[in-house]
Amino acid sequence: MIIETKKLSELKPAPYNPRKSNEKQEAHLKASLEKFGVVEPIIFNKQTGYIIGGHFRVRELKKLGYKEIDCVIVDLNEQDEKELNIRLNANTGEWDFVDLATNWDVEELAEWGLEVPDKIVVDGKEIEINEDFEPAEELGIEKEYLMIIFETKEQHENAIQFFNLKTQREVNNKKIEMNNIGIQRVIKYEDLRTIIK
Repeated sequence: MIIETKKLSELKPAPYNPRKSNEKQEAHLKASLEKFGVVEPIIFNKQTGYIIGGHFRVRELKKLGYKEIDCVIVDLNEQDEKELNIRLNANTGEWDFVDLATNWDVEELAEWGLEVPDKIVVDGKEIEINEDFEPAEELGIEKEYLMIIFETKEQHENAIQFFNLKTQREVNNKKIEMNNIGIQRVIKYEDLRTIIK
């Protein structure tokens, strides 16, 4: 990997770049850059002089008064450059909104720039996410359950180890087939009784 420091004035936006942003997203990006700085380098193609990855970051960095930035330098023809531009944004996975709605502070996520939708679709079923969201009920897990609130991530990680918590899929593999139920927070009652005797 070749990394060079480039002047922002030398970095040209690719005219074909299909990505767009709105004012709210730009404000979140600016806030992230102000707090954390640049933690991901810009990708620059020396053949064309175009930015391949990092168009929005370059734009916001200019507004913040940056003059130069570290870039990953590639040497690609125009077709490969376009392919990489798409791949950088297309192959990034997707959010598990059930996990986000149940294990994260939704208001805090919004402050960070991630909006959790009001409704999600799980296995073809539309589920409404609101303050009364009950994941076990909404996802069709027909079992009584006990909820334990952890104040910190460390407490949850300690509980996973101490109680040997599993995912719903691991505990009840045949009845639950939804791929996104993967949070380690499930233990059978008889196993819990054995541990706390």
